[in-house]
Amino acid sequence: MARITLVRGDITQQSVDAVVNAANSSLLGGGGVDGAIHRRGGPQILEECRALRASRYGRGLPTGQAVATTAGRLPARWVIHTVGPVYQASAADPSLLASCYAESLRVADDLGARTVAFPAISAGAYGWPLDGAARVAVEAVCGAVTAVEEVRFVLFDERAYEAFAAQLG
Repeated sequence: MARITLVRGDITQQSVDAVVNAANSSLLGGGGVDGAIHRRGGPQILEECRALRASRYGRGLPTGQAVATTAGRLPARWVIHTVGPVYQASAADPSLLASCYAESLRVADDLGARTVAFPAISAGAYGWPLDGAARVAVEAVCGAVTAVEEVRFVLFDERAYEAFAAQLG
């Protein structure tokens, strides 16, 4: 099982093998974490996302799936893009949210990544209640069979940090 660490801060500043992007299905950037990763990482990430859209993901990346690109100018090797569920639209199905974490770790294993930084997927604009999002995230990571050595949850504010800390006991 991967060691889990918590950090309050900016995911775009994490020196890890892979940063997970809470992407939208278009893979073409957006707000929140997605926009920050694209802005800081630079045009190379968008270029690879466009190539993915032109090939395997013409209709966009499905919710709960994950795919990797370069990290551009980020202090990471890769960005793993995953699309979290919108809380209302998914009828609060935690399996879709858990899949984001499991699939991201699967992609990380395929890449050979040993350190992975996750945001609180779906806990921002997608409306997932923070305590529930933290529970699903921690359970999914703890239940994953992975060669990743460290999973770092990078949390945007004190409230998010406390929600994740409570799940880790």
